Amino acid sequence: MASKFFPAVPRTARQLFQSLPKTQTQYRPFSAAPQRCSDSLAVHRNKPDNNPTVPFKFSEQNLKLIDEILKRYPPQYKKGAVMPVLDVGQRQHGYTSISVMNEVARLLEMPPMRVYEVATFYTMYNREPVGKYFVQLCTTTPCQLGGCGSTKIVEAITEHLGITPGHTTKDGLFTFVEVECLGACVNAPMVQINDDYYEDLTPESIKTLLTALKESSAAAAAEGQSPKVPAPGPLSGRQTCENSASLTNLVDPVWDPATMMRKDGALEASTQ
Repeated sequence: MASKFFPAVPRTARQLFQSLPKTQTQYRPFSAAPQRCSDSLAVHRNKPDNNPTVPFKFSEQNLKLIDEILKRYPPQYKKGAVMPVLDVGQRQHGYTSISVMNEVARLLEMPPMRVYEVATFYTMYNREPVGKYFVQLCTTTPCQLGGCGSTKIVEAITEHLGITPGHTTKDGLFTFVEVECLGACVNAPMVQINDDYYEDLTPESIKTLLTALKESSAAAAAEGQSPKVPAPGPLSGRQTCENSASLTNLVDPVWDPATMMRKDGALEASTQ
């Protein structure tokens, strides 16, 4: 009501406030780093090898696999299978292209935008081509602090492959990225290469692993004898995540279920 009777008052007060000198602290940013806007995780840009006109169809084997996946969902909720079906498409095509997403949308009878939303949200869907060996190194706090530290592993991979995180080698064999926690903190530092975890890393062991993978790929191409690639898991000799100095507690008395478990009727006897 006041603005109806005195329409110029709010405007005059606002202009007066805007004309007052402002100190730097009023506009000091929270961070001194420059703002970087990126559309790499949300926006698709057509490329010669990644655009809707590039044909993609699931293989007969993968169509049978998708039929088995769809049996887990009620017919009216088959769109709930979008994540595993996208994974099948990525494994067949090598990455989750726009054509893969469109085919998934057609199979599941859902709007393509709903598939795009899933593929752009979850980082395990690679919307750009990656190398034959997708090297995902954890650089979160436990891996930064565990063992020799993931920083040394980053330096070792960069030196050995000649690429920095976020890039692919010229031969298309390795793609190297940094990722968040992969859930193997007790065996830090660790790396995921394709579907396998390699843990308890050192600069020497990661270089040996990468060399073995490269030689294995070359031998397969030449149909020769493939060199031995280290088995997934800890590369330090541990079986899983047991103490490297062997068992140091709970050693006396030795646990024996036959003698330590309560016998039937013991509870009733102890209460009498």
